[in-house]
Amino acid sequence: MTGEKKDGMEMEQLSFEFPPTEDEKEQEAIAEAVLFTMGRSVEVRQLAAAMGQSEDCARKAVLRLKNRYDKEKKGIQIIELEDAFQMCTRAQYYENLIRVASVPKRQVLTEVVLETLSIIAYRQPVTKMEIEKIRGVKSDHAVNKLIEYNLVCEVGRLDAPGRPALFATTEEFLRRFGIGSTEDLPGLNPEQEEEIKSEVAQELKLEMEEMEETEENQQG
Repeated sequence: MTGEKKDGMEMEQLSFEFPPTEDEKEQEAIAEAVLFTMGRSVEVRQLAAAMGQSEDCARKAVLRLKNRYDKEKKGIQIIELEDAFQMCTRAQYYENLIRVASVPKRQVLTEVVLETLSIIAYRQPVTKMEIEKIRGVKSDHAVNKLIEYNLVCEVGRLDAPGRPALFATTEEFLRRFGIGSTEDLPGLNPEQEEEIKSEVAQELKLEMEEMEETEENQQG
């Protein structure tokens, strides 16, 4: 048997064993089962594979389920996180949960930590030096706390002397603040945007000059 014929038979067998789900209610039920079982965010492509349907069809099915949960005001909600979905408890029922469960460790976001998180969210990817220039103080502790809380992570290195780390927000950040993507962050008015652009340009220029000066001193 040739490899081509064998592959064809395997594909036929696979499609026979896992036929695409055409019924919309059953598609919603599959999405519900997968999201509940996984207990974390599930990509649309994974949901599509579970249904044997296109990603567009899978997304529509989950959104129908999400709307039903919201309309019926259930204790569980489905949130959209960029190209994924997750099932979780509605925040308003936290106080009810702790009556019967151990109190989870609360992540305390102080004013300093929140300020640092805001800078990273709006200017990501951003270096620690840039954060400190904006805040005017050292930010090691705040950045480390955000990493510990999984709200921020290192996403690469700046192509500059010393190759400083670049930080950006995580999927957990989106979950924590109930937004689908960083594009959903509250907008800034034109004056604020121009001010930020000007500040960032100046800060990056100073940062590069300082890095070059440090490198020259080390070589000297």
